[in-house]
Amino acid sequence: MRLQDKVIIITGSTTGIGKAIAQRCVQEGGKVVLHGREKEAGEKVLAELGSDNAILHLDDLASEGCAQRLTNAAIESFGRLDAIVNNAAMVTSSDIHTTNADLLHRVYEVNAVAPFSLIQSGLKELSKNRGCVLNIGSVNAWAGEPNLLAYSMSKGAMMTMTRNLGDVLFRDYGVRVNQINPGWVLTEKEIERKRSHNLSEDWYKELPRMYAPAGRIIYPEEIAAAVIYWLSDESGPITAQCVELEQYPMIGRNAPKDESTIPNK
Repeated sequence: MRLQDKVIIITGSTTGIGKAIAQRCVQEGGKVVLHGREKEAGEKVLAELGSDNAILHLDDLASEGCAQRLTNAAIESFGRLDAIVNNAAMVTSSDIHTTNADLLHRVYEVNAVAPFSLIQSGLKELSKNRGCVLNIGSVNAWAGEPNLLAYSMSKGAMMTMTRNLGDVLFRDYGVRVNQINPGWVLTEKEIERKRSHNLSEDWYKELPRMYAPAGRIIYPEEIAAAVIYWLSDESGPITAQCVELEQYPMIGRNAPKDESTIPNK
């Protein structure tokens, strides 16, 4: 049990990557604070994990006091706080023509400000246990897709925060801060998002090798497996690191001239 008795707040954990992380944390002996805004989905995950292993906190990350309420929920229910996983994010399509100041503020509030606020509110408790923070970013932090401008900018901000706080908080409080940047992941919401773009019902079964050399995209459970290393004591003193979890290099990729030559692994 790599997370035995560790208490972990996981934002956006009623669906997708966050749900997979919560499931894996409990499998590894942890206790989790589930968070989301969808009551039915949250209660379903809670029932699966069991009330001895998890509690559900429904709240809007952008609302005033949400960070402190999440921290209080962990302490009141389990008596401690060992880790925070900042997973929740607002994913919205926008480009140079459709991005305005109001949209940027809303996206940043959820994707950058809320994670900062949660770290700030939980710092005292995390310090007691030499705990850690894991931010779930995106490979879009490096530049981003043309139609994900606001989202990509916010993930770039998160990456800078990770490197800054990962250094300062470890030296001053013993709290590690790291980040993983997933690539394209097959979540429920991603399936629906692509269908809303007029793709077929089973679009994810036939993907160009340019975007999915393995013949498929990443599963949430594969991201969750990697998360456990960063939350456990196995990662030792490693902090202020941002790691990409994708099928190909994000920088300096040699795009294949003939996609048909790439094997379906």
